[in-house]
Amino acid sequence: MRECVEVTAMVIKAEPVGEYDKRVVLLTKERGKISAFARGVRKTNNKLMAAVSPFVFGIFTLYEGKSSYTICEANVSNYFEQLRGDMEAACYGMYFMELCEYCTRENNDEKEILKLLYQSLRALTHTSLSCRLVRCVFEIKLVVLNGEFPGIPEGNFEDSTRFALQFVAQAPVAKLYTFTVNDSVLAEMEKLALQYRKNCLPGRFLTLEVLQSL
Repeated sequence: MRECVEVTAMVIKAEPVGEYDKRVVLLTKERGKISAFARGVRKTNNKLMAAVSPFVFGIFTLYEGKSSYTICEANVSNYFEQLRGDMEAACYGMYFMELCEYCTRENNDEKEILKLLYQSLRALTHTSLSCRLVRCVFEIKLVVLNGEFPGIPEGNFEDSTRFALQFVAQAPVAKLYTFTVNDSVLAEMEKLALQYRKNCLPGRFLTLEVLQSL
């Protein structure tokens, strides 16, 4: 009989399965991206109901079966409730999670990407930070952590833009959201972030299409 395991994780996707269950995708500190089932979680008053929604972060206790995991318990430390009340910020957050699902794998070391996702969601809740800037920083740093950053590009960019790019590429995740930029630098960063994402993370992202419609 296999023992239960504990993982520190964020729910990055959840979808109904059958009449009462859910399948969730967890980005974990210990085991990379994994899928798990929450049995009976859609029944009224199920103790796990609130814990298996996107944005939830905490410690999950899982039963490891032969081919899948089952969530037994959850000790939630952050529901990111601020995002649930802000449609624009929530859309950015869902986009970040979709990107993470795209580029992470099971049993890979994804600790830094999990940390990036967590810090980026926190940044979206800070009214002093532009969601557009948070998105740029997230996309660029994700490319860096994914090992595909091509370096600071040639071209007619402002010195402040180059400095910001270098900072994002080199700074630890915990220090990323400690600066702001003016509108012209932000526009250049958006252009570069778009270029990096298209070249290094070339998938189709439905949440991005929603963002672009706002």
